Amino acid sequence: MEEFRAEGRGGPDDDTTLGATLRDYGPRWRDPAVFEAYVAEVRAAAHPAAPHSVPVTTLWYVDGADYLGRIAIRHTIATRFLREYGGHIGYDVRPTARLRGHATAMLRGCLPHAAGLGLESVLVTCDTDNTGSRKVIEAAGGTFEDERSGKLRYWIRTGAARV
Repeated sequence: MEEFRAEGRGGPDDDTTLGATLRDYGPRWRDPAVFEAYVAEVRAAAHPAAPHSVPVTTLWYVDGADYLGRIAIRHTIATRFLREYGGHIGYDVRPTARLRGHATAMLRGCLPHAAGLGLESVLVTCDTDNTGSRKVIEAAGGTFEDERSGKLRYWIRTGAARV
């Protein structure tokens, strides 16, 4: 998390999930009770109690004890923001682990889980100037749909069988 903070993530203008997490948990990560609470929160997000909440499954990508990144799968894109800009899947790779194929492996690897949620296709978006993320999405089978307000939008088939 310190690597993300060092690159400027977590500031007041960072409206990403990672940004919010850094603001909420910040320097308290090393406290086992705080980390335990964070893990409980992440796990509970897959089955939210609040009505109209979007369920999210978060998977961590690790190499042994080394955290490399995370990928979040939204079970639905029921809000206008998610349908237009956010999509089903978001991911982050720690700065020192980038450019090694981890994001592509994470995205490809989460597709069976998305299929298990009943999603035949998932919407994945990235900023128009994020060439690395665009290449990741395309390498994972993304089909370009369009650009909306600075976001490129791609659909990826998960392999889920139609019912």
